[in-house]
Amino acid sequence: MVLKTFGWSFAVTALGLVAAVLYGGWTAFGIVAILSVLEISLSFDNAVVNAGILKKMSAFWQKIFLTIGVLIAVFGMRLVFPVVIVAISAKIGPIEAVDLAFNDAERYEQLVTDAHPSIAAFGGMFLLMIFLDFIFEDRDIKWLGWLERPLAKLGKIDMLSVCIALIVLLVSAMTFATQAHQHAGHADKAATVLLSGVAGLITYLVVGGLSGYFENRIEEEEEREHEAEEEAKKSGKKVSATQLVGKAAFFMFLYLEVLDASFSFDGVIGAFAITNDIVLMALGLGIGAMYVRSLTVYLVRQGTLDDYVYLEHGAHYAIGALAVILLVTIQYQISEIITGLVGVVLIAWSFWSSVRRNRAIAEAEEKSIEPQGDSAKV
Repeated sequence: MVLKTFGWSFAVTALGLVAAVLYGGWTAFGIVAILSVLEISLSFDNAVVNAGILKKMSAFWQKIFLTIGVLIAVFGMRLVFPVVIVAISAKIGPIEAVDLAFNDAERYEQLVTDAHPSIAAFGGMFLLMIFLDFIFEDRDIKWLGWLERPLAKLGKIDMLSVCIALIVLLVSAMTFATQAHQHAGHADKAATVLLSGVAGLITYLVVGGLSGYFENRIEEEEEREHEAEEEAKKSGKKVSATQLVGKAAFFMFLYLEVLDASFSFDGVIGAFAITNDIVLMALGLGIGAMYVRSLTVYLVRQGTLDDYVYLEHGAHYAIGALAVILLVTIQYQISEIITGLVGVVLIAWSFWSSVRRNRAIAEAEEKSIEPQGDSAKV
């Protein structure tokens, strides 16, 4: 099971590390290995959240997520995305941006760093909306009940999460704007932060809304599939289940890719703290992205989220922490070690809480059975 799920990740790791050695020797090997670990640690919460969505999709779309999705994640977000950001922020052509990436790494790194406020605002708002919509929803299973119960009651207010997100964005932009008198150009950047944050919010509402809409229609599609199969048996024809749920699965897949893009922002920016070589960045972050996707599928096939019910809660709290960190990094620098540790600690805590819950349930069931056995003997 492990080899089947992580086989491609192992293969990509071997090829990536060999390519690193051929490209830059053992120093490059070490950098790529560090970047891989960085990406996995920063994106573990992404895997848990992805698993919650992916488990609703068919095996066909799970394969699409591991093939086309990986190409988008590795080449799109880890290689092409930084180049596009540089091209837009520096107002230069994509070819010139690629030339900078290979021939003037320091200038390229500086341009990406300058674009960080707008990247952080977009990603921070997208992730913040995911977190807010989660904690404001009334759920049967609650992890931190003392916090989640009152928040679920507040969640009955329409558009509350959007209002809070916009307030947070305004505070972030205004805080950034207060530095305009000290640093030239920050006033324009403050407007860019505001615009990027609004774009992140709109992206979430559009993509998340469409995926949610079609997710709700999956049950209807499954009923139609069942009816079609019954008719197909009579007529001797075969109906493809993939076609019936294809539209719903496509928008869920699209939502997963936007979600992955938002998670990858901190990894791409954080990678510059280790190297400004775009080839090593793509290799290291690409290997990490493969493991995140394999881990997502592993969680789905093992039913881990069903066995450890608080994992999804921990992942969403980690998303909320990451959203806050991204928005704070608009103005202040925060170590990637802190970013990674926050997510790991929250997920580990939720996992341990799940284990304790399972033990308590098992003990309660044993106690309820014991009296029946004693009475039977009497």
